[in-house]
Amino acid sequence: MNFWRVLLSILFPPLAVIDKGCGSVLIVLILTCLGLIPGIIAALIILNNPER
Repeated sequence: MNFWRVLLSILFPPLAVIDKGCGSVLIVLILTCLGLIPGIIAALIILNNPER
């Protein structure tokens, strides 16, 4: 994870995981709509996953 990706995940989480696939973007978008903090946490978890 680089600094810009982390900053983007704090400001607009769905945009930070756009290259991880449609499912990840949808999950983060739904969680962001429910609350900003769950969306940020989900985006950081997806970005920190070394398998993807």
